[in-house]
Amino acid sequence: MSHSDDLQPDALRQAFGRFPSGIAALCSLVDGVPQGIVASSFTVGVSMEPPLVMFAVQNTSRTWPIVRQSGRIGVSILGTAHDGVCRQIASKTGDRFAGLHLHTTDGGAVLLEEASLWLECSVEQEIPAGDHHVVLLRVHQHATHEDAHEPLIFHASGFRKLVQPAYV
Repeated sequence: MSHSDDLQPDALRQAFGRFPSGIAALCSLVDGVPQGIVASSFTVGVSMEPPLVMFAVQNTSRTWPIVRQSGRIGVSILGTAHDGVCRQIASKTGDRFAGLHLHTTDGGAVLLEEASLWLECSVEQEIPAGDHHVVLLRVHQHATHEDAHEPLIFHASGFRKLVQPAYV
């Protein structure tokens, strides 16, 4: 193992990529059109009372200012069938929701079918954090789909699946 004092964005991105995380799609209906972003920085359990989750969004995001206009934001923790979906929603061009199976709540939260977890949230607070903002979301509803869908994992700049141990 070697230590590095290289704190340039590319080196940090590679180093931070060694931490595995789930991937959240944060989506809402704005003027009748689904809008959304994906975040691998999503964290649950920030607070139980009140129920809060959080993620970090780049200050340069053009989509987040649109998504946050909605009263409710759907958080879908992507499942193993979503690796292409993640890239599609993160795309800067084209119809980012073409062909996707969506569920929309009465409040305008947009949720992706086959996600391992659904949360319906609203923005609680945004805190400047360098070249990002940390966004605290208040949870209003949740659904786990009775563990029907395993989560997609992001690690070392690639998508992974949890491996279940084989029992003899």
